[in-house]
Amino acid sequence: MSSGQPTYGGVLRLYGPGSMDHVDPACAYYMLGGQIIRLFARQLFTYAPVKDLRDWRAVTPVPDIAVDIPSTHNGGLSANHKVYTVTLRRGVMWDTTPPREVTAHDFVRGFKRMCNPVIGAGGIRYFTSTIRGMREFCEEYAAAVPGKDATAADLAGFQNSHDIPGMFAVDDDTLVFELLRPAADFLNILALTFASPAPVEYDAHVPDSDEFRRDVRSNGPYRLVDYVHGRRLRMERNPVWRKETDPVRNQYVQSIEVTMEKATPEEVGARIRSGAADLSWASPVTEPYEIDPTDPGNDLGYALNPYLVFNVVSPNCGGALGKAGVRRAIAYAIDKAAIQRIYHDLAAGTVMRPARTAIPPGNDGYEDYDLYPTPDDRGDPDRARALLAEAGHPDGLELVAVHRDVDANPEVARSYAADLEKAGIAVRLVPMGHADYYRFLQDPDNARAGLWDLTAPSWTPDWFGNNGRAFLQPMFQTNCSRGTGNYGCYSDPEVDRLIEEALGAVDPDRARAAWHEVDRRVMEDAAIVPILVHAPTIPHLRGDRVRNAIAMPTIDRWFDLSNLWLDPPR
Repeated sequence: MSSGQPTYGGVLRLYGPGSMDHVDPACAYYMLGGQIIRLFARQLFTYAPVKDLRDWRAVTPVPDIAVDIPSTHNGGLSANHKVYTVTLRRGVMWDTTPPREVTAHDFVRGFKRMCNPVIGAGGIRYFTSTIRGMREFCEEYAAAVPGKDATAADLAGFQNSHDIPGMFAVDDDTLVFELLRPAADFLNILALTFASPAPVEYDAHVPDSDEFRRDVRSNGPYRLVDYVHGRRLRMERNPVWRKETDPVRNQYVQSIEVTMEKATPEEVGARIRSGAADLSWASPVTEPYEIDPTDPGNDLGYALNPYLVFNVVSPNCGGALGKAGVRRAIAYAIDKAAIQRIYHDLAAGTVMRPARTAIPPGNDGYEDYDLYPTPDDRGDPDRARALLAEAGHPDGLELVAVHRDVDANPEVARSYAADLEKAGIAVRLVPMGHADYYRFLQDPDNARAGLWDLTAPSWTPDWFGNNGRAFLQPMFQTNCSRGTGNYGCYSDPEVDRLIEEALGAVDPDRARAAWHEVDRRVMEDAAIVPILVHAPTIPHLRGDRVRNAIAMPTIDRWFDLSNLWLDPPR
């Protein structure tokens, strides 16, 4: 990585399989798209690129459109830590015709859009369990507007005639948030891409529709000028962006092009080494190298990659996956060591080991225990078969597993399918394009229809430090609405109660203990099967002319495209 002076201009070219799950910040959750959304949608707070990751304090939120961090000293935080007053930076502009300043009212509109019943925010529970009255606003919205068939007029009509009691604009430059309880992670929540402002033009479009994508507006250094889902993406400099109004981003390259094609990691690597592309898109291509276990980025908080998700509302096999006994049988069947070898042979370039808990190491609430131990993590098919019989299925099951059709995913799916076959469970594998995989999982109608029973996605924490809820709330709190991160519609009243209890824990030690209690409960219920944990930093392959490429854990280890440059900038 060069330490020289930045150069301006040139076309940054990314190549590989996959697509953004959504372009609309109100519902986009797949972190591959986070590197793109960062370029056109800013938040009140965000994360600065950090080359030297010594601990999680290096990746705490910094002001973005907000002027400063609210505190009791500057009057931005009340004495009881339940009221935040945020002053907006002047001069941040929308690329509208004519250009228009981003206001506090745009943020109010953006937060309301998260609750839309067409395809809402996957992390909505972060907001509804924290901001006063937002849960009730979302519930009223869902009851009043007809879900998938809603028109833009229906959505705008509700949003413009109803308010979130705990969030309001005092004037164009001042926002106030009133919380249900003190939340030490509130700035982390406000730094999520869901919490982006929305211009009034968005009232004319259904969220993430083709019309929305054609009219997406930018307040960042680049704007989207062409997007075809699963095929291509192009961004160009936003002419109304000014560096003096943006403390964390730059505008070095002239444009950014993404070519999305089904390709193996080897094919992506060959394209980059030949000079035909500069960075990988989706495919985590790395050069073979010796893993450094002392890399400070490893201490930030591990990711689950992969973990096995159960569709507990599937009607297949008489609703078998709704039974905890069946899920426990499957937990014993999985050969985690075999899947670890798959990733090792792929040269995945990261510290990894078998997972045992829903919260991985390095995250708040983690404690080391294993409710489903097997010899050397190789699985125990005999015990799995016995438990399956106890659960009422002595003759086995026939299940459907969906998986991405790129990188290690097909081999991982074949591996766990072979494990389950040894336990008497036949698995029909259904490959799915990278571009559509998460969109498919985020639609509960597919789960209810039994279009899938099992799948093995990954989950990286939405933030680092003070982050007990960053796994458990989106993955396990009851949420079977479109856009959910609880893909299999898992629901347990006791888990919901324990999550609420953990959210109310003010003392950090008590909070960590409370999140561990939630973790223990979901693992006793075998809500998922954790397979591997991966360190949150991974060195990606980049072309010879790429400079200042900083992998950001907060966007799932992808590069901060707003701060790299090309040399030469052709």
